[in-house]
Amino acid sequence: MAVAKRTFDVVVVGAGGSGMRAALALSQAGLKVAVLSKVFPTRSHTVAAQGGIAASLGNVSADSWHWHMYDTVKGSDYLGDQDAIEFMCRAAPEVVYELEHFGMPFDRLDSGKIYQRPFGGHMQEYGKAPVQRACAAADRTGHALLHTLYQQNVKANTHFFIEWMALDVIRDQDGDVLGVTALEIETGEAMIFQARATLLATGGAGRIFASSTNAYINTGDGLGMAARAGIPLEDMEFFQFHPTGVYGAGVLISEGVRGEGGYLVNKSGERFMPRYAPTAKDLASRDVVSRAITVEINEGRGCGPRGDHILLKLDHLGDSLIRQRLPGIREIALKFAHVDPAREPIPVVPTAHYMMGGIPTNYHAQVVAPYRHGPEEIVHGLYAVGECACVSVHGANRLGCNSLLDLLVFGREAARQIIEDLQGNPHHKRLPANSADFSIARLSRLENRKDGESVAEVGDAMRQAMQKHCGVFRFPELLAEGVEKIRQIADRAANTEIRDKSKIFNTARIEALELDNLVEVAQATMEAAAARTESRGGHARDDFPGRDDARWLKHSLYFSADRKLEYKPVRLKPMTVESFPPKARVY
Repeated sequence: MAVAKRTFDVVVVGAGGSGMRAALALSQAGLKVAVLSKVFPTRSHTVAAQGGIAASLGNVSADSWHWHMYDTVKGSDYLGDQDAIEFMCRAAPEVVYELEHFGMPFDRLDSGKIYQRPFGGHMQEYGKAPVQRACAAADRTGHALLHTLYQQNVKANTHFFIEWMALDVIRDQDGDVLGVTALEIETGEAMIFQARATLLATGGAGRIFASSTNAYINTGDGLGMAARAGIPLEDMEFFQFHPTGVYGAGVLISEGVRGEGGYLVNKSGERFMPRYAPTAKDLASRDVVSRAITVEINEGRGCGPRGDHILLKLDHLGDSLIRQRLPGIREIALKFAHVDPAREPIPVVPTAHYMMGGIPTNYHAQVVAPYRHGPEEIVHGLYAVGECACVSVHGANRLGCNSLLDLLVFGREAARQIIEDLQGNPHHKRLPANSADFSIARLSRLENRKDGESVAEVGDAMRQAMQKHCGVFRFPELLAEGVEKIRQIADRAANTEIRDKSKIFNTARIEALELDNLVEVAQATMEAAAARTESRGGHARDDFPGRDDARWLKHSLYFSADRKLEYKPVRLKPMTVESFPPKARVY
């Protein structure tokens, strides 16, 4: 079957914050850039980020990039790579000011400077007192960021391919990546996008869980593509559960609520966080707060008739402050929890939020994998950035507001590195004759299958299994069962069928292809979690409650083809400063 081909200098898969920040710099450099997106760019999931962008501007109280670096290393439970963390924290003020100059409508202080709010885990002087570090546009920071970057890309003549789904990366016999195959959702036609550089910026995969703050599009597409191409996935056991998802809906209630003075109470109206984090209280790190809420519920202090949630109180802040600083949260509370937060508390429960693991990269966004000579050899032609990548600046648990920062810093750095690499590589390599065969075979299976399983039922089984066997707390028997269950579900996913065989805007076909990606992520997450016999950051085991630096201060690498795990060391040496050695994590 002949497949049409288009040729670009760079193809960017994903039009969220990181993809658009990279595409902007690449287009401005005069390169021919294609951005593929499943949805209209401003509907990418970055739009849902509420709280802010972490940067040590020091506009409200004294701050420094080194304190920010310490908070990020500590937040990561010492699993973050300290060279990448230093790189990100040092660049933070610069990328925020760049964004301001692009026209981002930040909230302002009376002095005219960018408004900054306190946020979980953000501290002065290496953990002594909370600091105001989150640069915010009310509680719609991601929305403002995405629209700002989209407008700049339109100005720079970036080519957008809207409502296209990337299927697979194309690798040649040398292992170099030469582009992607993709499907136009409107017509159902496949196409090859040949490129000298391919940047995966496809976001997270929170949809492997039943309860998630993630949009329905967050199906781990870049991770599925990488895994099928023989690239391992790094640190997939570490998923962050956000402490405050709306009870019953999973929709995110920003940590910014607690930054503005909101706090959590149990069924007796008691503020319980001081018991778990005496200094930071409700603004401790997310994994700490999520576990505290789960313990309160498990020990019988939960709220409601079933005792299965906690209350977030912000009525004491007053209606005018809520409308000014938290307008989006007010709307979410009214719409999804049916409460007016100025009058009554919001029922909340921890919900899957952010993936710390992903496609392994260095801090130049080049994808790295163990090959012939070492654990981090560059995969030529392939780059990854944003939530689908593991740099690893987030380690075992991401610090709040570092995700938008990660998008900006590494989106910009990916573009710089690609521009440099393409100067030494001015010509396209020859595409292998069978470039599209693998993707066409995947599409044909869906086309021709008559007696397969329902995509919806297999997807539901996967989400329920992940929620039950790999949640906020992880238990040995449940993990062992979970590994078996997910393997069975993966076998079922290989035998799904779609009843609707039509070409035009066939969402059933897209959901089936998304399930392939989700199942890759679910397997990697479950297998890596079962193997890691310690508790660290977002990975909390009932049978191994302590962190074990002697045995487990290392990154996991999961290889999909034979379901095997390997490990590589954490980079503890920063670029220019002394290393922060692991120590007990208290807030």
